[in-house]
Amino acid sequence: MARGKRQEPRFGDEIDDEIDDGALRAEKRPSPRSRAAAPEEPPEPVEPKRRTGSMIGALFYWGFTLSIWGVVGAGALAVYYGSQLPPIDQLAVPKRPPNIAIMGADGELLANRGDTGGAAIRISDLPPYLPKAFIAIEDRRFYFHWGVDPQGIARALLRNVTGHGGMQGGSTLTQQLAKNLFLTQERTISRKIQEAILALWLEHKYSKDQILELYLNRVYFGSGAYGVEAASERYFGHSAKTATLAESAVLAGLMKAPSKLAPDRNPEGASERAAQVITAMAQEGHISEAMAKAALAHPAHAAKEQGAGSANYAADYVMDMLDDTIGAIDQDIVVTTTIDPRLQAVAEGALKEELDKKGAKYGVSQGAIVSIDPNGAIRALVGGRDYSESQFNRAVSARRQPGSAFKPFVYLAGLEHGMTPDSVREDAPLNIKGWTPENYSHEYFGPVTLTKALALSLNTVAVRVGVEVGPKAVVKTAHRLGIQSDLQPNASIALGTSEVTPLELVAAYAPLANGGIGVQPHIITRVKTASGKTLYQRKGSAFGRVIEPQYVAMMNTMMQETLLTGTARKASLPGWQAAGKTGTSQDFRDAWFVGYTSRLVTGVWLGNDDNSPTKKASGGNLPVEIWSRYMTIALRGAPVAGLPSGSWRSEAEEIVAKPLDELIGIFTGGENQPAPAPPPKPQKQAPPRPIQDRAAVEETWPQEDTATISPPPRGRASPREIEDLLPPEDIPNAGAVPPPNPRGRRPAAQERNILEQLFGGG
Repeated sequence: MARGKRQEPRFGDEIDDEIDDGALRAEKRPSPRSRAAAPEEPPEPVEPKRRTGSMIGALFYWGFTLSIWGVVGAGALAVYYGSQLPPIDQLAVPKRPPNIAIMGADGELLANRGDTGGAAIRISDLPPYLPKAFIAIEDRRFYFHWGVDPQGIARALLRNVTGHGGMQGGSTLTQQLAKNLFLTQERTISRKIQEAILALWLEHKYSKDQILELYLNRVYFGSGAYGVEAASERYFGHSAKTATLAESAVLAGLMKAPSKLAPDRNPEGASERAAQVITAMAQEGHISEAMAKAALAHPAHAAKEQGAGSANYAADYVMDMLDDTIGAIDQDIVVTTTIDPRLQAVAEGALKEELDKKGAKYGVSQGAIVSIDPNGAIRALVGGRDYSESQFNRAVSARRQPGSAFKPFVYLAGLEHGMTPDSVREDAPLNIKGWTPENYSHEYFGPVTLTKALALSLNTVAVRVGVEVGPKAVVKTAHRLGIQSDLQPNASIALGTSEVTPLELVAAYAPLANGGIGVQPHIITRVKTASGKTLYQRKGSAFGRVIEPQYVAMMNTMMQETLLTGTARKASLPGWQAAGKTGTSQDFRDAWFVGYTSRLVTGVWLGNDDNSPTKKASGGNLPVEIWSRYMTIALRGAPVAGLPSGSWRSEAEEIVAKPLDELIGIFTGGENQPAPAPPPKPQKQAPPRPIQDRAAVEETWPQEDTATISPPPRGRASPREIEDLLPPEDIPNAGAVPPPNPRGRRPAAQERNILEQLFGGG
């Protein structure tokens, strides 16, 4: 039966079902009917496969979302911090503080004055490689961004994180300019946001070259220099217009750390940074490899310090005069002065070197030199030993007693009241209400001419002349010639007890060198704006005639003797006719010499700022030596010319000149002509008033507590021959031991023959 049972063939799904439902399992397979009756079980869940694309999409989504919110947040911050800035329509680049460029008479820069330390300069006036040096090291993409460089920021962040290349900043040149123009130096998020806003505004407002020019003229280079022109002058001693490639690299390198990389303080660091700049320039194609190699082989070196030179005394005086000359300054200006840089350097060297050599020996710590031409133009002005140590300008501001350097005004007043250089006065002790002026040697020489008295600086004769003409007349004469300080009209004025400045004393000597014309000392000749507009041009001005020609001739004759036979015999000026006067104040506190030729009038003062006595520094030693050293170099190459001689001749000259004139007349065909009229004589002099006449001089007596009151008189010394005297110093009441009298010295009159007496020389 079983054999005959029919089996149906099974296909497809049935085989699969068997395999699935029973073929591979041990349990019994349910029948089809039971399967149909039983409810169908849900299939087991299948775990889905992860897809990479879905992850990228999610990241993109969230990144995009976050970036949107970041932009919104940044925009909100920008709006917030931008609201704290001035309105854009009112925003303007602050005006650069004006610079005053002070030039010498030859066009050489003496100094800059102003907050920036130098003038502004156009980018077109600079060598092409100079601005490119800043671009190469500070902002390589300067010409490709809009004020803020995202690539630069990302690159700086990457380098800061990885530590490669050192700490980097992401600020562009435009951002740096914005910070310098509008913001503080604080490092905060708010300041960086405002900096970026302002940088975008600058890029919108100005061209790239204008921004670069503003940047080069505003950034700080250290040592008080703002702008590339000021920095080049400060570190290299010349304009940025002539800066070399190596110097340009040093200037650009300063932006990293102006104080630390200054070439005068850290030359090694400056050279190392400059090499980095040159390498960057070559990489960017701004310079050739050959130029880079040459610059690296010859690095730049800082010039010798210029800021502390004595020219700064002159520059300070210029600034004092500018306010009265042009008023308020609101733009860059160029001031041309009368200063000769060569003479300024010579005067500075003469003063400093002599004080370094002999200052300690004589107990002198300070000095001043003023040198003017006979028209009053200041050629050299040295206000102290070292400007870097003391900026006090002693040449124009220090008021000191001139001592016997004041005596020329006394003798000039005497000449104008009828005396002549040949007039004789008694050199003997005198007592004016307890005041007993003495000669330095405490010796007296009886009757002497005014010429000898002035040359040997005899105090008693000067006082007698001053009392004869009256102290008020002496004061009036000094003021007429150019002394501006207040002078006390008493008997001691003859010995220079009223204080004056070196500048006014030198200016008052100028009429003797120019023939009698009063001068106004001046230092400014022209003022122009940086664009060339003239703001001031000095026109010739003088005070007119202040000394009649015959008195000029008399004074020059007398004052030449100071250098020939008097207290300034150490003054050596071969080939030139020169005159002058020494001066020493009481207790050797001040030492002076003012001397002149037809080309220059120069005064030297030495002393101590605290008015302490020196170690017997007198007008006849150190001041004369400094004057001679300066004048010898200053007059080198100048055409020699004599001093104004006028029409006056001494009695000795008249005696010899009359037969000489007749002899000349014979050879010139004038033997039958009447002899020329003698030159006009001064008015007849009045007899000297006796000193004992107290009623005549009581109002001129010094007070009892005056510094020139000496101990009781020592009694009259026996008169001696003047020719046997070593020229004494001219100090009233010095109380010093007189120098020994040299023996065997030939009389002064025998040292010069008659022609020398007549025509100078020797």
